[in-house]
Parts: sequence; structure tokens; C-alpha cells
Amino acid sequence: MNETFTFYNVSEKQMSFQTVIERMKDFLLKDPRSEYVLSIGTDSHVHQLQTKFITAIHLHRKGKGAWGCLKLYEIKRPVLSLREKITMETTLSQEIATYFTTIYLEDLTNVLIPFAYEGADLLFEIHLDIGKKGMTKELIQEMTGRIEAMGIEARIKPEAYTAYSYANRYTK
Repeated sequence: MNETFTFYNVSEKQMSFQTVIERMKDFLLKDPRSEYVLSIGTDSHVHQLQTKFITAIHLHRKGKGAWGCLKLYEIKRPVLSLREKITMETTLSQEIATYFTTIYLEDLTNVLIPFAYEGADLLFEIHLDIGKKGMTKELIQEMTGRIEAMGIEARIKPEAYTAYSYANRYTK
């Protein structure tokens, strides 16, 4: 992974992607018999001189907490086209997801395999900040199609909490 990718959360700043994977493994090992949802989602906010994109990685231990981190990306202009903004959000999520699908998803799954018969499970999803209500409804088929073409489950609002809730919190 490109080491210029740095992630952060409330506990740590300047995490490399390798550090993110290690933190996720540690989180899985604390309760390896649980069901997990690993999701990636991006949200954006247009400011006066730039557009701020936040991509979130969220590892949810169903009913028992979560671990997450964020990556900031800025475009030095306001992105006023809704199609361009949603396309960029989807692309940024796909970029991070690619690293999981090529190498790291298997590493995370291997942590849980010994506990598969005791309830362990890991789902992988991309959460899109689009939904059936509002102006983004016309983009659903195109954006979910891009995600599903990668072999990844696509979620939209109201199920897309990583994009519209977690990432959104940090775009302002």
C-alpha cells in the first residue's frame, strides 16, 4: 500500500495501513467468537474553497462495539456536481477496499477461522452515502453496480452507517 495513506482515529494519529490491519486483528482477537461486519464508506462536505472527503474503515462487533479509523482526502475546489461528488466518494471507498480484497481480508479472516464453529463470522461491505429518497436515488444502480462488480456487498441508506454516520461526523 502507498505509505502516503495515513489513517487516524480519536486514539491514534498517523497510522499506516499496516498499523490499521494490526489494530483490527487485535480487536478481532479480543472476542474471536463474535460476528463482525467490516465496512468502508466515504462522505464529503463542500466548503468554500475545497471539498473534504473522509473515508472510514469500520469494524463492527455485532452488539458489542466497534473499532474504526479515518482517512482524509481534499480537493482544492468546491465540488458542486452531485454526480461528481458521489462518484468520488465511491471511488475512494473502492480504492481502500481493493487493499482488503487483494491481501488483508484473508489475514483478518484467518484470525476467525479457528472459531468458525463457535459463531465467528466476518462480512465485508462498502457503504454508499446514497438512498432511495432524495436526489441520489438516480445514482443507486450505477454506484452499487461498481461495488458489486468487485464482488463486494454494497449497502445504501439507511443501512450504510459507515458513510452517512461515522464518516459524516468528521467531514464538517
